[in-house]
Amino acid sequence: MLGTLLLILLILLLVGALPTWPYSRAWGYYPSGGASVLLVVVVVLLLAGRI
Repeated sequence: MLGTLLLILLILLLVGALPTWPYSRAWGYYPSGGASVLLVVVVVLLLAGRI
């Protein structure tokens, strides 16, 4: 249950971190890259049965 909730939260963070607004275009892909790394870590932990 907790793993599924974390996965949904990280997917929402990943979508929200995309640089689509004018003020966030200068950020580059750093926010979405960080969220992607967290998403990969959570997926690996879910597949390993740790969460």
